[in-house]
Amino acid sequence: MALETQIQNELKTAMLSKNEAALRALRAVKSAILLAKTSGLGDTLSPEDEVKLLHKLVKQRKESMQIYKEQGRDDLALAEEEEMAVIEKFLPAQMSETEITEAIKKIITDTGATNASHLGKVMGIASKQLAGKADNKIISGIVKQLLS
Repeated sequence: MALETQIQNELKTAMLSKNEAALRALRAVKSAILLAKTSGLGDTLSPEDEVKLLHKLVKQRKESMQIYKEQGRDDLALAEEEEMAVIEKFLPAQMSETEITEAIKKIITDTGATNASHLGKVMGIASKQLAGKADNKIISGIVKQLLS
């Protein structure tokens, strides 16, 4: 089922249950999908584009939540956290750190990387292979650790 259809169904459910946090999050996702579709990407988004879009929305909420916490606005931080939880339901399952480490070790072995100068080559392959399954910050940290 396409993401847009899932969002529409969840939106109806959230309206019926009067779940304000879910409504805010789902409306934001729906809006982002419409913006992406009208920005020249075509009538439909590929599954990869959908995942990128959802990751972008989650990242925005994480950043906002951190700013709100720094400013002592726990009420606004909580709202961002609730929205983030709703959006994350539509993302593929994230890999654990041990799974990421194993995948990166395999990439390092396959590419023959031996030191930190090969960081870019390993990161390029790892980012493509683990896209949507792992955060690039975590991938980067593990690659740097393994190559140093």
